[in-house]
Amino acid sequence: MALSTILCIDDEELGLEIRKMVLELEGYRVLTARDGRGGLRIFKSQQVDAVVIDFSLPGLDGGQVAARMRALRPEVPILMLSAYVTLPESVMQVVDLSATKGDGASDLAIQLKALLRGRNRGGRARGSGRKSTAQPAAARGGKGRRR
Repeated sequence: MALSTILCIDDEELGLEIRKMVLELEGYRVLTARDGRGGLRIFKSQQVDAVVIDFSLPGLDGGQVAARMRALRPEVPILMLSAYVTLPESVMQVVDLSATKGDGASDLAIQLKALLRGRNRGGRARGSGRKSTAQPAAARGGKGRRR
């Protein structure tokens, strides 16, 4: 089985590196970008199986980038990360899942597996933008961190 390729886009270097490390340990090939324009360049030039994108990016925000990606390749699942609890409805319409950054990188791996499983079964929930049902680390007694 070929490795799934995940594109992670975030302007915070530490968070981006942690996500990359966790996802690589899970067996994914991970491409990274520090802004929306760089993420779009990679998305256009590489085969990407899923995207994890931060909402707050310099220049193009995560919602704008997700909308452009959705127009190019609607079959690619997009998970929107945010420090905000709620996101604009327009953003929720173009992503498959949203999660809070404080939920932790290990929760991200679980959410990605579910998104990719749904895609591989042909059951993509286009534009559902549903909120993650994974229990945040803080609720499990962990030290969930919000930026």
